[in-house]
Amino acid sequence: MQPEKLLRALLLQAFYSIRSERQLMEQLDYNLLFRWFVGLSMDAAVWDVTVFTKNRDRLLEAEVAAKFLAAVLAQARGRNLLSDEHFSVDGTLIESWASIKSFRPKDGGGEPPGPGRNGERDVHGEKRSNETHASSTDPEAKLYRKGNGQSSRMAFMGHVLMENRNGLVVAAALTQATGTAEREAALALVDGLNPKGRITLGADKAYDVRGFVGDLRARKVTPHIARDDHLTKTGKRRTSAIDGRTTRHPGYAVSLRIRKRIEEVFGWAKTTGGLRKTRHKGTIRVGWVFTLTVAAYNLIRLPKLMQRPDQARNPPQTGGTGKKPP
Repeated sequence: MQPEKLLRALLLQAFYSIRSERQLMEQLDYNLLFRWFVGLSMDAAVWDVTVFTKNRDRLLEAEVAAKFLAAVLAQARGRNLLSDEHFSVDGTLIESWASIKSFRPKDGGGEPPGPGRNGERDVHGEKRSNETHASSTDPEAKLYRKGNGQSSRMAFMGHVLMENRNGLVVAAALTQATGTAEREAALALVDGLNPKGRITLGADKAYDVRGFVGDLRARKVTPHIARDDHLTKTGKRRTSAIDGRTTRHPGYAVSLRIRKRIEEVFGWAKTTGGLRKTRHKGTIRVGWVFTLTVAAYNLIRLPKLMQRPDQARNPPQTGGTGKKPP
């Protein structure tokens, strides 16, 4: 099986929300559009599902998803569609394949599940934490709750770094779901940029932590982070790490407005891309699929951006009279 054809087939799975490799093989058997995109002739035999899975693992070992994302970004950079100075970062929960019933005590204790293939298990009143429990289905998945009032679930955490000019993803990563994962991943993604000069980084209130802001400033990154100065349980107002040195500049408000476009990436990845609940196990495998999916998001947006005239992407500067220069 040629790697190019396999990669094209995996992109079809993201583009058309195909639930599984088996269903993808079934559609390749009769869908002429899919055959043309992948590069199969009308009478060519479709791959067996097990062969497809084994060859997909070869792509994983070669880090093809990251290389493909870099190739897509090279196309955008050649068209001057990427910003080199202004970025946004955010994270989202990717629900794991493991269910909450598989979250069992590490010492082997706890009530066993009921009889049957998918027996019920009463977890009410049981104190569970990632220190004492682990999933028997996917040990790398962690029990995590996004915020107060929300239910806990087995999940990973996907992270995206977006440039602010056209909202394209320039870097992606997947980690275990922890309370500090978003900030740790943000620093790693910024370090991977290797910027030539000072850049800005937009983010939501979850990143308004004094240590994280200090780490950004040490990297010559201006933190355009939404201020978190809510009232605490004691009635005192929380002190934000973002002060007037940042908020007084007009670019701060622009970054806060544009950074919300990163939710479009997560929305597409979870609905069309099929990442609301992952079909794979383990941080490495789920991360590979996550990176390929955000690369597919860029690939969907690139044709529309390339059709825009240069004047729309880079409006001409005006002089003091407001007239266009000759």
